[in-house]
Amino acid sequence: MADPASLPNPAMENESSDYNYLSDLSDLSDLSSPPASPPPATKFYPSPPPTQDEHQQHQQQKRARASSSQDEPAKKRRRVGPPPRSTQLLDLTDPERLPYGDQRAQINLLTKTLRSHRKIVVIAGAGISTSAGIPDFRSADGLFKSVQKKHNLKASGKLLFDAAVYRDESLTASFHEMVRTLSKEAAASNPTAFHHMLARMAHDNRLSRLYTQNIDCIDSSLPPLLTQVPLPPKAPWPRCIQLHGSLDKMVCQKCRHLAELDRNLFDGPEAPACPACTETDDLRTTIGQRSHGVGKMRPRIVLYNEHNPDEEAIAAVMNSDIRSRPDAVVVVGTSLKIPGVRRLVKSLCKVVRSRRNGVAMWINNEPPVGKEFEDCWDLVVKGNCEEVARLVGLQKWDDNTPQVFDECNELDYERAKKEQPISVVVHHTPKKSRVINAGVLTPTSNCDESGTELPHKQPKQQLLANPASKGKSLMNVLSANKSNNTKKSTNKKPAAKASKKTQATKAQSAKITNFSKVTKGPRASGLAKQIKVEKGDISHKAMKTVPANVSRPMFPNLVNKYSEVSNQSETISPKGIPKGLGNIID
Repeated sequence: MADPASLPNPAMENESSDYNYLSDLSDLSDLSSPPASPPPATKFYPSPPPTQDEHQQHQQQKRARASSSQDEPAKKRRRVGPPPRSTQLLDLTDPERLPYGDQRAQINLLTKTLRSHRKIVVIAGAGISTSAGIPDFRSADGLFKSVQKKHNLKASGKLLFDAAVYRDESLTASFHEMVRTLSKEAAASNPTAFHHMLARMAHDNRLSRLYTQNIDCIDSSLPPLLTQVPLPPKAPWPRCIQLHGSLDKMVCQKCRHLAELDRNLFDGPEAPACPACTETDDLRTTIGQRSHGVGKMRPRIVLYNEHNPDEEAIAAVMNSDIRSRPDAVVVVGTSLKIPGVRRLVKSLCKVVRSRRNGVAMWINNEPPVGKEFEDCWDLVVKGNCEEVARLVGLQKWDDNTPQVFDECNELDYERAKKEQPISVVVHHTPKKSRVINAGVLTPTSNCDESGTELPHKQPKQQLLANPASKGKSLMNVLSANKSNNTKKSTNKKPAAKASKKTQATKAQSAKITNFSKVTKGPRASGLAKQIKVEKGDISHKAMKTVPANVSRPMFPNLVNKYSEVSNQSETISPKGIPKGLGNIID
């Protein structure tokens, strides 16, 4: 049996091999590799590398974590939507029971919306024309009830507004009679205060659109609310859109010929013939062609269970108004029984209330019916639309006087209703002239200032003569020289021509002078420019002789930037030798 000490130890072999691998790395250049790690501690065994199964398990765990993170829903950002809306109620039916002073906030919202908003859409029904004498449809005294009693109809009066009236001659006769009556009443009626308010808003370009369900044409009789028949399929569209036609026009059922309504033609069950079809038929028969038939004229109003000829154009207008995002929608005088009108109102209310300052308003004698309209309004006004127009107080569309809104409290309003009409006196105060400052104002001097503190008011000081200078000043010398030169120039006479001998003498003397003339040196530097002798300095005087036993500086006038310029024009020698300098001189 072999000695255990002689058997190879795999741990030791591994340890030695690892060490040799590290030692080989340590032999590399110190500049190209990091320093070698220290040898492993004793009794330290490195962990074995992971097996293939462990590696696959690790990869599967990684994939599971990644898939779980992907399955988690992403965090959504919190979006701050519009503030919660609430519906306010304004009751105008009985001011004594519920005075206006207790509803001041609702009245302010009503008046502010109709006075200041810039993109208003109004959807009107028959309720806005009741004050003009035109009955509505569904009230207790409405058109459906009155027609039913008048014509002894078993069903509701709604039957006369159905397309089936042309299937029965008796119903056709009753329908024609109703059309004549309504046309006569509409022609005799006048626009109400609410109509004038709408026209004023249209004149001020604040009414984007008026959708009317009325056929009386009272609104379109005002110039700002003119309409167009038939409605064009593309923009531009008129301000007033007639959803159910009008009693002003009649149309041929065959050739769609359009003409003004003549109510006298609709007498009895027989409808009048179309003049355009009659003319065409007569022309064809005279030339030997077969007849195509003659159409019948009928009022251009939309009845129940029939196609609206302007349906596509109306849909285009509605979509355009919804995209324009109006800031106010007013639904007035209608019960919203027509499905198409209900959809339009819901869409407009949703768009308007999405705006921060948008206001959706309902005005009618009865509140809106249906769960779909419970949360569609910002203000529900219960009352007559004429009272609404009076509270808003807009002028008529053709009144160009300045608009003034009187502000009063509820006590003043209640007292004014009970008393006689009062007169208001407005005092005009004269306008003050506006002062425009064209420049910067200088401050005025106070009583404490004498004026001598200002530099331009101080007295001029007399200049003292320089004691170091002698003789005349430089300015006086220059002015004297200038005057002498002018005198000499004035007294100078033209010289005679010199002889040749004189010219030769002058030329010889000029040579001698130029030879002995001292030339000027280079220009003085900046330091030398500072060393200028003051005015009046006589630099051409001869220097005094100095005794041999007296020492003086070689350059007495040399100064630097730290010394002051000498103002003396002559060199002053000391009277004696300063103490202690005798030995140095000797």
